[in-house]
Amino acid sequence: MTAAGLQWAAPAKINLYLHIGPVRADGLHDLASLFVFAKGGDVIHVKEAKSLSLKVTGPFAPLLKDVAPHKNLVFRAGELLAREAGVAAGAAITLEKNLPVAAGVGGGSADAAAALRALVKLWNLSISEAALLRLAFELGADVPACLARSPVNVSGAGERIEKGSVLPPLWIALVNPRVEMPTGPIFRAFDAAHLSPSAPRLADFKVVNYAQLKQAMQGSRNDLEAFAIERAPVIREVIENLAAAPGSIAARMSGSGATCFALFASDAAASRAAAFARARGHWAMASGLHVR
Repeated sequence: MTAAGLQWAAPAKINLYLHIGPVRADGLHDLASLFVFAKGGDVIHVKEAKSLSLKVTGPFAPLLKDVAPHKNLVFRAGELLAREAGVAAGAAITLEKNLPVAAGVGGGSADAAAALRALVKLWNLSISEAALLRLAFELGADVPACLARSPVNVSGAGERIEKGSVLPPLWIALVNPRVEMPTGPIFRAFDAAHLSPSAPRLADFKVVNYAQLKQAMQGSRNDLEAFAIERAPVIREVIENLAAAPGSIAARMSGSGATCFALFASDAAASRAAAFARARGHWAMASGLHVR
């Protein structure tokens, strides 16, 4: 850490699959998923200050200009951590927003998780991983998993996290057709179509090579994909283009959308797929994946 503070990456979160189950008594859905993380995404910057503040910069900052700081998950993460740890000091937080908003890549959740990590270091706190996970879950179901960088199996409503498979070297092309996809309506559409869904199961992702990864992807699904496509049909086109990209191992939508992805065995192949999407007017990013 320097006098200027420190920064913490908030990598894009990708659901390689997402199985959804019934609504629990607490109003959250049971789910089963494998979360992986790109090497690119948003960035959290923090430095010492007398009070807590939040500034948003970056290409997608304008989309958050009307969101009051106390409603932003990053600011709420700072408030919660300070209250629980008895911290009197403040922090000047800057969120560098490089990922689309309401996009299914865990932007807000990853930002909140990164803010927790950065502020623990800035404030020199001694806090157990279990306590940090508990605080993260108070902020949102995806936040605990976003504290990790390596693949994690996620179940419950997001509170049960286990180490995921060690995957072969992978690169990813993320494509968003510049369509915001609020999570609530997609889950409500799923609920309306599945009055008594079965309990979700973790997929078998014991993979060591690309052929096994392709097979594992074919044996899993994203239960929210069809409902996002119904709301924004362009998502189907994006997935089809990614699936047809040279070198594509598998293509799917992440989370509740609208960002879609394809997995590749090389940076060059992922970069070509992202460039093709950008030429069509979509937002796109190519990145390596944290695979272990």
